[in-house]
Amino acid sequence: MTQPKIIAAENWTKVTPEDAGWQFSGLEIAKLTSGEELSFPANTEERAIVPLSGKVTVEVAGETYEIGGRASVFDGLGYTLYVPRDTEVRIQSVDDAEVAIASSFAEKQYDVRLVTPDDLSVESRGGGNASRQVSTPIPPDFPADRLLVVEVWTPGGNWSSYPPHKHEVDREGEAQLEEIYYYRLRDQENGWALQRAYSPERDFDLTETVRDGDVCLLPWAYHTTVAAHGHDLYYLNVLAGGAEGRTLQALQDPALADTQHDWATAQADERVPFVPRYPEH
Repeated sequence: MTQPKIIAAENWTKVTPEDAGWQFSGLEIAKLTSGEELSFPANTEERAIVPLSGKVTVEVAGETYEIGGRASVFDGLGYTLYVPRDTEVRIQSVDDAEVAIASSFAEKQYDVRLVTPDDLSVESRGGGNASRQVSTPIPPDFPADRLLVVEVWTPGGNWSSYPPHKHEVDREGEAQLEEIYYYRLRDQENGWALQRAYSPERDFDLTETVRDGDVCLLPWAYHTTVAAHGHDLYYLNVLAGGAEGRTLQALQDPALADTQHDWATAQADERVPFVPRYPEH
């Protein structure tokens, strides 16, 4: 299995389980011009179609869905169309669009299901300078086989995925999940953040700058992210694993878990939540 690693934006458009050296999680990012089409075959993958910007139509199972519409991931909450295994998909861009196609190997087949911004909570998580905004279009209680999808927005200067945690072993309080991070920065040219992934047990420690369009593969390791001051950060999380039950449970680093106890008395970050449900046009 691969070690945790960052892949720069110019070096990838698609991550397959074979690329990552694991079993389940995949992600493809498609940048489409108006009218451009993209198709996926009926196979053993379940998929989540997430327009990151622009609008697309999706033809699946005899139905056509028009989804998206935000100018960027910082403009509003997202639409997500869940597509089960053994189902062909055709995507056509209504205007210039960026679309994420999250995927996982699946054994069971479920129904096509659309998740709109109305279905999502505008959720603040954490506290103090570990405050961030989270929405979960495909949570553990979603009728899917293995695929889980989360969107996270972190204002500049704040920590995210904190305290550091890991999804490495199927046991009480933790689940083994293969996790992909796809990063977008509000300032696409100059924005940056830091990603740390570390494992004392494996004598492994990675701390690396991430920029707009980079991707991180996390097969194991405690991990956390911090957005540079003045640079708002978004990331799309794609997770899947082999556990029997659908869960996002994670084990926090025991050395840092108690830091969250300060949140109850920490001054609230008034910027969070800072992405509205719908674009404010």
